Amino acid sequence: MKTFASHADLEIKKVSFDKLSDHAYAYTAEGDPNTGIVVGDDAVMVIDTQATPVMAQDVIRRIREVTDKPIKYVLLSHYHAVRVLGASAYQPEHIIASQDTYDLIVERGEQDKASEIGRFPRLFQNVESVPPGMTWPTITFTGKMTLWFGKLEVQILQLGRGHTKGDTVVWLPQDKVLFSGDLVEFDATPYAGDAYFQDWPQTLDNIAALQPEKLVPGRGPALRTPDEVSAGLAGTKAFVSELYASVKAGAGAGRDLKAVYRETYERLAPKYGQWVIFAHCMPFDVTRAYDEATGYPDPRIWTAERDLAMWQALERD
Repeated sequence: MKTFASHADLEIKKVSFDKLSDHAYAYTAEGDPNTGIVVGDDAVMVIDTQATPVMAQDVIRRIREVTDKPIKYVLLSHYHAVRVLGASAYQPEHIIASQDTYDLIVERGEQDKASEIGRFPRLFQNVESVPPGMTWPTITFTGKMTLWFGKLEVQILQLGRGHTKGDTVVWLPQDKVLFSGDLVEFDATPYAGDAYFQDWPQTLDNIAALQPEKLVPGRGPALRTPDEVSAGLAGTKAFVSELYASVKAGAGAGRDLKAVYRETYERLAPKYGQWVIFAHCMPFDVTRAYDEATGYPDPRIWTAERDLAMWQALERD
């Protein structure tokens, strides 16, 4: 049986800190979860926090190499523990999230935290530094919210469901830079255990309609040209669409989840198998797609126990 989730992934990744415009930076690490940084006239916003406060200290160190402005805002692009549990390190004045993301924290925050810490041992370095309880937003919005950092316009947008129901992007219209969270990945497998497969492609089209020239994905390198942005959007859309089509066809033919999983894995592996965390994501992705195709419109809650039971059911020969 394959090693559970990312337990075999122990190699430390090389961090890059790239300037994309006068106001936008990308903190990336070879397919590990990314963090975005917006530097305005009078304040800094951090988009997705890293998994623990100790890991967040490296982001803060990089920010301090380019600005001494206060980190006033943390923006949660969505709710997953690996994205939010570092928030306390920044001591922000406000933590911003969509109301849908807030609702997910209420509904499944504790279970998700236990589930993700169990899946990604390496990503939760110094997990004991995470404060007890949840990371709670102090500001929520629905649809659209605009902040002004002096003369810099920062749009916070819900463009549709995809990776989760709460997905939020940050758009700098003056710089044409977009921070997508996990709605877009590049050379990395989209995790879709909490996804809305039927909505996701349209949400990607809604991102494309903004015509971003640069984009910081949830995982993978920063996309620095319109062609790279198009490739990131197209790759994510193709993966999500092909996986759901395969699962829907198998479910429609009456095959059980394990058979559909094997079939879909074999179908997608030649094209996507080299993407980061492919083997980790596929059992979760196919399980959620099977649910969506068979009458579970909303994702079921993953718990540490459900993770292991699902993995053993699908990966046991």
